[in-house]
Amino acid sequence: MKAILLEQAGSSENLKIKEVAKPIIKNNEVLVAVKAISINPVDYKIRLAEEGLTMMYGDKRPVVLGWDIAGEVVEIGNEVTNFKIGDKVFGMVNFPGNGNAYAEFLASPEDHLAKMPENISFETAAATTLAALTALQVLETRVKENDRVLIHAGSGGVGHFAIQIAKSKGAYVITTSSAKNKDFVISLGADEHIDYRTEAFEEVLSDIDFVLDGMGGEILFNSVKVLKEGGEVLSLPTPQNVIKEAQKIADSKKAKVSALLVHSSSKDMNTLKEMLATGILKPHVSQTFNFEDMAKAHQQLESGRTVGKVVVKL
Repeated sequence: MKAILLEQAGSSENLKIKEVAKPIIKNNEVLVAVKAISINPVDYKIRLAEEGLTMMYGDKRPVVLGWDIAGEVVEIGNEVTNFKIGDKVFGMVNFPGNGNAYAEFLASPEDHLAKMPENISFETAAATTLAALTALQVLETRVKENDRVLIHAGSGGVGHFAIQIAKSKGAYVITTSSAKNKDFVISLGADEHIDYRTEAFEEVLSDIDFVLDGMGGEILFNSVKVLKEGGEVLSLPTPQNVIKEAQKIADSKKAKVSALLVHSSSKDMNTLKEMLATGILKPHVSQTFNFEDMAKAHQQLESGRTVGKVVVKL
């Protein structure tokens, strides 16, 4: 089968298509013929730095990056009960860990996948994985009806899902983005938009129940300032020493600063499946690339100007 291998950290040109052996599945796994792959900032950040590669893959080289897939089950392990050959499935596989998604076939534990709704494409399904799971796992137990919620970078991958999920829970949603993406985030359900280039959100907002921060640094510290007493900021991803520093500021408000690392979950994937099927969640795929153009897909994400998601199709 064809797979995209990374021999060493560096530029997107280090991603090379090679012929490799098809995966051999374990008893609790299914073999998926991959039809679409979603890529995320974590993909290129790990590709860029040897430290990131070593953290995720150890000394193994070359590696196959990626975690987000949609495709069709072509083989099942002896202990698999939830899927059969021919099922269309999607999910975030083995995160954190080795997903091996940049390939024509992928071995996945059955408890990392869900069946695709009948009304969506492989590209749409692939897009609704890591970013959507992150938004769901962040918001599901932290946001309730009538909460005032601030979502930073609302036009991005996680942000555009978070707006929709927060609105589905009855929250009042405020989001930041550039002015050119105002109409987009409002169309997702945001109640207020702040142009981060011309307005300082910390000067115009207050009494916020929950903030989702995907930026860190000064954005995180300023987010603490707009919280109401007992509120919470969740930052993705932020080192623990920065979280502790921000928590010191939050203590005066009896507020909380936390972090979260998304994890693979068929339970949560099935929640996303229902949201897709009922139209609660509508992923925005801004660009689609061919498998041979994975380097270009990485370059697009690295530009920092992606609206919604980037998908690679096979």
